[in-house]
This record gives sequence, C-alpha cells and structure tokens, in this order.
Amino acid sequence: MKMKLFFLGSIAILLFANKAQAQTWQSKFVKLNKAGNLTYVPDAKGDIIPDFSRVGYHQGDKAIPQVKVVKELSSNGINDQQQIQGAINELAKMPLNKDGIRGAILLKKGTYEIPGTININASGIVLRGEGLSTKLVATGTGQRKLISVNGNGKPKEVPQTRTKITDAYVPVGTKFFKVANAAQFKVGDDIVVFRPGTTKWIEDLKMNQIEAREGTVQWNAEDYGLQFERKITAIKGNQIFIDNPVVMAMETQYGGGEIYKYTFDGRISEIGIENMLLESAYQSDTDENHGWDAVWLNRVENAWVSNVTSKYFGYSCVNLATYSKQITVISCTSLAPKSKIEGGRRYSFNNDGQLNLVRDCSADEGRHDYVTGAKVSGPNVFYNCKSTNAKADIGPHHRWAVGTLYDNIITDGDINVQDRGNWGTGHGWAGVTQVLWNCEARKITLQNPYASGNNYAIGIKAEKSEGRLKGRPDGMWEGLNGKGIIVPSLYVKQLADRIK
Repeated sequence: MKMKLFFLGSIAILLFANKAQAQTWQSKFVKLNKAGNLTYVPDAKGDIIPDFSRVGYHQGDKAIPQVKVVKELSSNGINDQQQIQGAINELAKMPLNKDGIRGAILLKKGTYEIPGTININASGIVLRGEGLSTKLVATGTGQRKLISVNGNGKPKEVPQTRTKITDAYVPVGTKFFKVANAAQFKVGDDIVVFRPGTTKWIEDLKMNQIEAREGTVQWNAEDYGLQFERKITAIKGNQIFIDNPVVMAMETQYGGGEIYKYTFDGRISEIGIENMLLESAYQSDTDENHGWDAVWLNRVENAWVSNVTSKYFGYSCVNLATYSKQITVISCTSLAPKSKIEGGRRYSFNNDGQLNLVRDCSADEGRHDYVTGAKVSGPNVFYNCKSTNAKADIGPHHRWAVGTLYDNIITDGDINVQDRGNWGTGHGWAGVTQVLWNCEARKITLQNPYASGNNYAIGIKAEKSEGRLKGRPDGMWEGLNGKGIIVPSLYVKQLADRIK
C-alpha cells in the first residue's frame, strides 16, 4: 500500500512538473543554452537584441559606495540654502581620494528651506539625508531645479582622429567593426561612434512628410547625427572592439558610420544624492510657478541618486539631461506633482543621456513616468519600476531615442512605441531598438519604423493597441498575455551572465 501511494505521489509530482514546464516558454530572440547562459538569435540582417547590462554606475562593475561623512549640518530655517551650499563649496576644495571621492555631507533630520537651487559642480561630493525625516523644501515661487548636479562644457573631438567605419552593415548588438585606419587608436581610448543623419534616411522614415499643423517642424538630416560614447576594449588590425553594443545599425545606404576620439574635461563624477525627501511649495493643484525638477543632472558620469522621494514638483523627481552618463537612479519615488496635466509636465523619471539605469522606482499621478526624449543614444534601462494613476504613456517620447530596455515595468496606463506624427512640433518616430520585456500595462502600442530597425514586446501583459496613427509596420511581438517566460528579467540575466 505504501509503495502504491509512493508511486501515485511520484506520478502526481511528475505530472505537476510537466505541467509547470509546459507553462514556461522562452523567447525566439533570446534563448538559454545548455549552460544556462543567454544566446542571441540574429535576424536576416544579423541584428540581435543588444546587451543592456553595462549601464548605470561604473557600468554595473562597482557597487555604489558608502562614502564617509566629513560634515554634518542641522536645519535652522534661516539660512539653510547658504549653509548647505557653503559646505558643498568647502568640500569641493578638498583633494579627491584614489576613488575620486571627497566625502559626504550629512543633513540631519529636519526641514531645510531652499529659496533657490543647491548646486554641485565638483566631483566626489555626496549629499545625504537621514531618510524622510530630512526634508528639503523649494520655498517661494519660480520654476527651478532644487538640486542641480552639473559640470561644464561638452564633448570635444580630438582633431585628426576621425576615421570611417568600412563595414557595409554593422548589425544591432555588435561590439566590433572595421575602420579605415585603426593605427591612431589604442585600448582604453574613449571614442564616439557617430551615426550621421542623411536626407535619404529622413525620406525613408517619411519624417519629411509629417502631416502639418501649426508649429510642425519636418525633420532635417543635419539635426540627426547620433553620438554614442564608447570605450575601445581591443584592436585587431583595423578591427575595433568596444565595451557597449551598437544599438542602431550602421548602414552605408544611410551614410555608414565613423569613430573619433573625444575629451570631456568639464564632466564631473562620483556624485551621490541620497536618503531624503524633496518637496516644493505650491499654491494650487495646477500651480506652475514653483519647483520644477527635484534632482537634475548633466555633464556628470558615474553618479547615483538613491532613496529620494519627491513631492509636488511640476516636472520630475529625477531628470537626466543629455550629457549624463552611467548614472544609477535607484529606489526613488515621485509623488503628487503639481501642474496642469498637459504637455511638457510630469516626466517623473526622464532620461536624455546614455548608459543610464533607473531601477526599483515608483511614480504616482505622473504623465510620462519612465521616458526618454529626442535623439537619445542608448543603451539605457528602466527596470522593475511601477506607475500608478498614470495620466499619459510610458516609453520613448519623441524624435528617435535609440536602444532602451523597459524591463518589468508595471503601469495602470499605457506603454507606447510609435510614430507620434505631428504631436508637439513634429514628434514623429519615437525610437528604435526599444525592448519591452515582461511588462504590464493597460494598453501597449508597438510599431516598427519604416527604416533602421525593430522594436520588441516580449512577454507583455496588456491589450494590444494600433496606436495613434494606423498603417504603420507592426513591431516584433512575442508571448502577448502569456505566462511563464523563462527569463523573467532580461537585464538581471544579462548582468548575471556577464559578471559570472
């Protein structure tokens, strides 16, 4: 009898295991091999879903440090901004240690009144609170940033270093290509991989034919040269290997590509904003004459914003501008923005930079909660983030963002990757190589642009939508409303494979 029960129990376990196995599936684009590592299946052109694992602080190779406190401040309600700014300026004069750090300023529990903007313009400075009990308030009126982290200048091309990429087609996901002359480069060089905008490309995208209305601007080729910051990892003859993948194909029919060395002397690094509540004063729910960005970063690399909560700002909790690179935004929350609910407002976590990571964040009452802007040169990642009471959509917003992973994003609103047509002043195609992985939304639109690549929706739970403009090519859908995707997070698995 015992043997029979054991046998029946074994069959039940086996049937359950087979059923569970039947409910799991893996993508045809990204598969697990026998060793349990990801393999990537190229399409007819050789394009693959790229590796997104080298984003965020030091490309995920270093943990965010616990920086030693060198100065403590307490609020007094009289000159809070001056004393915080004074401490930052004093710390900026101290030497950097071997890790590029000067130290942390601890803001003790209390309310700090900030009538203007706190500016961090030097490397190695951390501004830390004691959690929600440390509250900085943007008092008074005026649209402004409460905390601004900003270096100076912009990238400069090193003269006589530009050389042509000679491959006829460099596929998406590739980390190497041939150039006309590699002799002037060495391993470790910082380079720009330049993908020019051309008239033929604009014409093939039909972005010179946007249905006109008042204010519509057709796309101009000279405005769409894309600059991808990379580092050389190896050189073999005239073949160059780079640290991060190509996220938009280089095609001779559209001008091919070039590389050149660059410098960015004014960019700062090793900045942290940690553990605090940031609020804005306001007069009404639609008031717009008050704090606009809680934390804004530009001309900075290898920095972080962690455990920051914002309330009542008109635009963002964290705004990563064009020259922000390798920033990690983690465990931050955007609450109760105050503004009109219309364009140019409530972009809770905005990213216009590259190689940035926004993870484990949440937003409520925003419009575009996890969003990129125009000509954004990826890869970039939004991972494990939530949006509630959404007033508009998540996704690339306008004018061609390249190489973004939206991984485990949950929203009660929509996620859209589409031709936005004449919205704004001519938003047009929002982006390419946009990957939606295991996300949940009310509705999702996913369209492929007429040229230059694909967009992907894999393991999505949502109602499929045609989008604003009908008749556009459908994106690459797989496993819509299915369960049991065998790789629940592409970013986490890619990172795990890399750091083994």
